[in-house]
Amino acid sequence: MENGGFYKKYQEYILFNKNIIISGIFAFFGGAWFTQVFAHYNSNNFVNSLVTLSIEYGIYIPLFALFFYIDNRKKYIEHSTGKKDYGKIKNDIKKLVTAFSISEVIYSFAKITIHYELLQLRIVEPYQASMIGSLIAWVIFLVSINLSLKAVKLFRPK
Repeated sequence: MENGGFYKKYQEYILFNKNIIISGIFAFFGGAWFTQVFAHYNSNNFVNSLVTLSIEYGIYIPLFALFFYIDNRKKYIEHSTGKKDYGKIKNDIKKLVTAFSISEVIYSFAKITIHYELLQLRIVEPYQASMIGSLIAWVIFLVSINLSLKAVKLFRPK
């Protein structure tokens, strides 16, 4: 492969994963902080796991959407007219929703299960339970989201 050929060939996947990872880092630390604080006020570990997941999504989804938009805004402009191609936008949103739906269910189940079990065992602090659960669930999520993107053909080959 020529110099820069790998990046050019997989640029959309690389940018997509970069956006997931950056927004995920913010959600990761936000969730860890929240679960630690929440544990001082409520001892229900299952509720802690669920509410922490909601907080993480509240951070992750808007950030990812912003980063994805910034990286892809030119992709949805019709070059000949200079106008937005709403058909292409709608089609890609459907593909994103499909890919994320599958992967987020997998992530949510893994995250809640691991987080809850670690809280129940009381072998780590609540923030550590959140971080460990998130890290393991993220690995699973990254594999599933990339396989899902390939299946729905969000990115066209160059």
